[in-house]
Amino acid sequence: MRPPLLPSLIEEITVRDGIKIAVAVYLPAGSNAENLPTLLAASPYRFDNNIAPAMPLFLWRETGPIDWYLEQGYAFAHMDVRGTGRSGGEYRYMDAKEQGDLYEVIEWLAARPWSNGKVGGIGQSYYARMQWFMAIQAPPHLACIAPYDGNVDTYRASAYTGGIPGDFPGQTWYNGTVRTINQHPASGSPRLLDWDYALAVRQHPTYDEFWVERCAAESLHKIKVPVFSIGVWRKVDLHLNGNIVGFERSGGPKKLLVFSSVNLQQAVQDYSSVAFHAQYLLPFYDRHLKGVETDYDGQPAVRYFASGATELRTADAWPPSDIEIKTLYLQHGPTGSVTSLNDGSLKDTHPKENGSLTEYHYPDEGWRMGVVGNGPDGKPDPIRRALSFTTEALSADTEICGPIKLVLYAKSSATDTDFIVKLSEQFQSDAAQHSAGVNPRYQIVSKGWLRASHRALDIARTTDLAPVYLHTHPELITPGQVYRFEIAVMPSAHRFKKGSRIRLELSNGDSSVTEYVFTHEYAPWKVGQDVILHDRDHPSHLLIPVRNTH
Repeated sequence: MRPPLLPSLIEEITVRDGIKIAVAVYLPAGSNAENLPTLLAASPYRFDNNIAPAMPLFLWRETGPIDWYLEQGYAFAHMDVRGTGRSGGEYRYMDAKEQGDLYEVIEWLAARPWSNGKVGGIGQSYYARMQWFMAIQAPPHLACIAPYDGNVDTYRASAYTGGIPGDFPGQTWYNGTVRTINQHPASGSPRLLDWDYALAVRQHPTYDEFWVERCAAESLHKIKVPVFSIGVWRKVDLHLNGNIVGFERSGGPKKLLVFSSVNLQQAVQDYSSVAFHAQYLLPFYDRHLKGVETDYDGQPAVRYFASGATELRTADAWPPSDIEIKTLYLQHGPTGSVTSLNDGSLKDTHPKENGSLTEYHYPDEGWRMGVVGNGPDGKPDPIRRALSFTTEALSADTEICGPIKLVLYAKSSATDTDFIVKLSEQFQSDAAQHSAGVNPRYQIVSKGWLRASHRALDIARTTDLAPVYLHTHPELITPGQVYRFEIAVMPSAHRFKKGSRIRLELSNGDSSVTEYVFTHEYAPWKVGQDVILHDRDHPSHLLIPVRNTH
């Protein structure tokens, strides 16, 4: 392991309201420190923690390989955002003041004697979110951004996915990470963050002015610099849709690349590796910050790795223009392939009769860890105590790529209810396990969420396959009345193998077993019964984008 990399200098930049913003600047050694393009990373994770090794254990080490970029002839600047680390002011989570600081820091960096006058954004997660705001601010010397794995709308991405309160932003992320690493940094003095962001999240349960101010998605059209948006299919719970929407709405030259990293830790590990940056990011930065001819310009607009496949896919747009929408209708089973509350089926034929429905009673007496029960082997079994609708075994590999939508006809005994949706690949069952009553292996491909009272659509931004919700004025439902719900399932690219089955899972809660840190609260009012209708007049169905890649 290399020794810790120390900054060449630490500067305090006085911004428009007199607050001093601290920036650690890393420069190449010796006489190479001149005419340098600068990469800027900004976050509340404080640069004093950069002496901790960049590895998945420290999930906030999301800057990329700083020392390697110095060797490639770049300066690297790491900014403590307002109110964190060594910067003055009060932290208020990506508010207008924090966004405005980015403009002034970028212009300050571009004017340094060692600078070539060009600055680019770099970094994952929070660093990526700051890059969207860098480009929206439009400082004259910002030349490009490459946000990796970063959302553009915290309300819809994690605080209230589908209108359902999420546990991650306030408790897990802010109290468990940001406050901790500011108070107990690897070096430097402790910094206490007094503001209660977790409380602020709960005080703003609708998409109000608090969230609008902090939503990059509202202003992506203002972006004119080149954008290289890089997402991770498995980050459906937090960042994926931000990279998709960021690519779709950005106004300047743009390209999209999406990977199939298996989890949160793998996404961090990928971004920490030199090989990743050398192959994908350096050609982009060299082209736009140094003016070097690279292969970046010749790359297609969209590149992606479908999970379950190994080949790099390309497309001319997002979603790809050559996808075919396949409709799968929810119907009664049994399929005999899985033990769940109902073992329903997914078929490509429209229901012919009326009166077909599935009842869902909650909370289920078999739940032990959130909505998860145990199988006969004593191990957690996420599908056993949830609703499932499963296709027949696939006769050939089936690859999907694009947005996914579930149309659900449902009614409830309550004035509100939650729908938490999972799309999975259910693998062929092992004979011994099947005889023992153990459910087959599976892989979650994507997820969707909707609170019934938040069903109102943003018509201006909703597309045929990708619903967008307003979340401004929730409207309760009438008990016993049937409603048609359009549920956005996060976009994905995945190859379902021959012999596997496509499985739709429905519940009104989730679990740390399957969601890790991205759970949603199960409140005491969630006691009752929902009814899913799937008949001729109420054809609940799943729309999936199939792409023929052969």
